Amino acid sequence: MIRFERVGFRYAEEAAPVLSDVDLEVDEGELCLVVGRTGSGKSTLLRAVNGLVPHFTGGILSGRVTVAGRDTRDHPPRDLADVVGYVGQDPRAGFVTDVVEEELAYGMESLGLAPAVMRRRVEETLDLLGLETVRDRPLATLSGGQAQRVAIGSVLTAHPRALVLDEPTSALDPVGAEDVLAILQRLVHDLALTVVLAEHRLERVVHLADTVVVLAGDGGPAAYGPAAAVMGDAPVAPPVVRLGRAAGWSPLPLSVRDARRAAAPLRARLTREDTLKNDAAPAARTDGAPVATVRGLRVRYGPVPALRGVDLTVARGEVVALMGRNGAGKSSLLSSLVGLVRPEAGRVEVLGAAPYGLRARAMVRRAGLVPQEPADLLYAETVTAECRAADRDMSAPEGTCRALFERLAPGVSGDVHPRDLSEGQRLCLALAVILTGRPPLVLLDEPTRGLDYAAKTRLVEILRELSAEGHAIVLATHDVELAAEVAGRVVVIAEGEVVSDGPTEEVLVSSPAFAPQMSKIFAPLPLLTVAQATAALVELA
Repeated sequence: MIRFERVGFRYAEEAAPVLSDVDLEVDEGELCLVVGRTGSGKSTLLRAVNGLVPHFTGGILSGRVTVAGRDTRDHPPRDLADVVGYVGQDPRAGFVTDVVEEELAYGMESLGLAPAVMRRRVEETLDLLGLETVRDRPLATLSGGQAQRVAIGSVLTAHPRALVLDEPTSALDPVGAEDVLAILQRLVHDLALTVVLAEHRLERVVHLADTVVVLAGDGGPAAYGPAAAVMGDAPVAPPVVRLGRAAGWSPLPLSVRDARRAAAPLRARLTREDTLKNDAAPAARTDGAPVATVRGLRVRYGPVPALRGVDLTVARGEVVALMGRNGAGKSSLLSSLVGLVRPEAGRVEVLGAAPYGLRARAMVRRAGLVPQEPADLLYAETVTAECRAADRDMSAPEGTCRALFERLAPGVSGDVHPRDLSEGQRLCLALAVILTGRPPLVLLDEPTRGLDYAAKTRLVEILRELSAEGHAIVLATHDVELAAEVAGRVVVIAEGEVVSDGPTEEVLVSSPAFAPQMSKIFAPLPLLTVAQATAALVELA
C-alpha cells in the first residue's frame, strides 16, 4: 500500500539529511507507528506519504515513495487526496469552514463529488466517528477530542485507502485520546484502512501497532518491523517497555494487561515482604511561603463560564499538576495567574500583587508562562537571536538561554529559524526563553507536547532543580507520566471547578483515567514511576 524505497530527504543542498536510505512497506489494513526522538524526522516522513514533501516544503527528495502505486514525485498532494488522508499536529489549523457538517463535506466538494454522494458520506462519517450530536456545532466550540475526530472525518469522507496522522493524541486528555485511538483501531480492523501515525506518548498507542518505524535522528536508516521486536531495542520506549527490560521479561510486554500478568509474582512478593521505598516519589511541599494565591476565582468568556469559584494556593518549592478534560479550565487558570485574563470575580495574587494590570516587565519578574503554542513567544529570525534577546530582556548573563536550550534540545544549530524547528524543539526553545528569567512562579501549559522521553527526562531534571531552589511550578498537563514523575500535588479541574486536590500518589491512583502505567501494573501498591518499580526490583534481588 505504502512503499519507501531508499528514501532520503534534505531541506536544502547544504543541509544535513533528515531522512536517509529509508526502506519500508506498510500493507493494507496495517497500523504503523513512527517513533523517534524530537526532531528525528517523523513529520517529514509522514509528509512524504501524501506528497507535501517535497511539493509543498521544497527540498531534495531521493529514492521513491509510492502510495497505491502512485509515485509521489509525479503526484502532488491534490492528486493523492483520494488515496491518502493527512491530519497534522494541530487539527484546527486545517479547518476551512465554520461548522462540523460543512467541514466534513468540504474535501468532497474539492474532489467534485455529486451532492447525493456527499450527503450519504457525511451521514456515514457522522455515525462512524460519533459526531452526530455536534453536526451543527461551530468548530470553535468543540473540545480537543471532538476537533480531532472532525479532522479525521474531513479526510475520511473522500474514502482514502490510507490515513496519516501526526501526533493525534498529543493535545488530548486521557479519555479523549482513548476515544480517538479506539476509532483508529476500528478503521483498521473493520474497514482495512491503512493508518500511519507518529506519536511521542507511546504508552497510549504502542500496544495497538502492528509495525513500528524507529528513526535514528541523524538521517540514518530506520529500524522497522513488528512492534514487539522493534521496541526491544528502541532508544525511545514507554514505561511498560522500560519496566519489561529492567525485569528481563520475555516476551516484552507492550500493554498494561500483559505487564500486569508478568508482574503478578513480583506484586505478591512486594506485598508480602513490604520492602517498598518511595524515595523517588516527588514530595508535596507544605512548608514554603505562598507564591500564588487564588480565592473564589471566576472567569467567563462571553456567555461561557471557564472557572467557577476556584481556590488555590501554591507555595515556594511546590510542583502542582493541573489535570482534567480538554476545556476544563486549566489554561484559563494559568492565564489568570500571569495576568492575561481579567477575573469576573474573586482574587488572584502573585507575590502579593494582582497580576492583571501589571506592566509586562514587572509581571515577568513574578511569573513566566509557556503557553500551549510555544511559537507565540518566538519572534526572532534565528535560534541564536532568540536566545540573545531572552538574555537581554531577562538581564541574564550572556549564554544563559542558549545553555538551557542546549540542555533541553542538544545539537540544534543556532542559525535555524524557530519556525523550521520541530514542534518539540520549538517548545524547548520557548521553555528556555521563559526559564532564563528564573521567575519565582513557573507556569507551563502542556510542557511535554512534542517531546520524546529523553527530552522529557531532561525537563523533569530542570523542574526538580527549580523546585529545590524554591521556585513554585504549576503545570497543566494531560501527561499522567509527567505528573507522576515531577508533581508532589495534583489538582483536578472539571467544568471550571476544583474536584480533587491532594498528594500525587493519592489523586492519580484513585482515578482510572489519570493513573500512570506503573500504578495500573502494580495496584494496589503505591508505585507510580519506572524508577520506583526498578528500585523495588533491586530490593528484592
